[in-house]
Amino acid sequence: MTNAIISYILKITLLSFLLLSANLSLAQNQQSEFWSHVRFGGGIGLSFGNGFFSGTIAPSAIYQFNNQFAAGISLTGTYASLKNNTNATILGGSVLALYNVIPQIQLSAEFEELNVNRTYKYLGSPDVTSNYWYPALYVGAGFHSRNITVGIRYDVLHDNKKSIYAEAWAPFVRVYF
Repeated sequence: MTNAIISYILKITLLSFLLLSANLSLAQNQQSEFWSHVRFGGGIGLSFGNGFFSGTIAPSAIYQFNNQFAAGISLTGTYASLKNNTNATILGGSVLALYNVIPQIQLSAEFEELNVNRTYKYLGSPDVTSNYWYPALYVGAGFHSRNITVGIRYDVLHDNKKSIYAEAWAPFVRVYF
């Protein structure tokens, strides 16, 4: 993936955050009932080591129906590279539901659909590219305090050959403001 594409993805994400922030500011001034229940959050990931790099941006928004239940959407964009031999671009989104059994325990369900574009470079051979959609269905549980939830989730559709994650189990940190 070229620097121009990465730059374009970052600009689109920044513009989306700015538009959402502007909408939130206007909603607060107008005391809109709908916007008073919308919470924004997301994740930023950065990983690197011995020839490996991975960066992720994942903005998210939920609608808080009441103190127990919320539902929303999330976008995901990831770029990964391993020793300039393997590159992957992953773009997609998800819908999620959150339920607080008690204020400190949060259960979650999330359906995620990712478009995975991988290129493998082999010495002396043509590049091998694969492009496919990968669905994931997560169920999770976590400890919830104020606007932060820390927990673990499990992908019931996990496929060792196609998943971008090594394991079906994954820890998470969820933050909404």
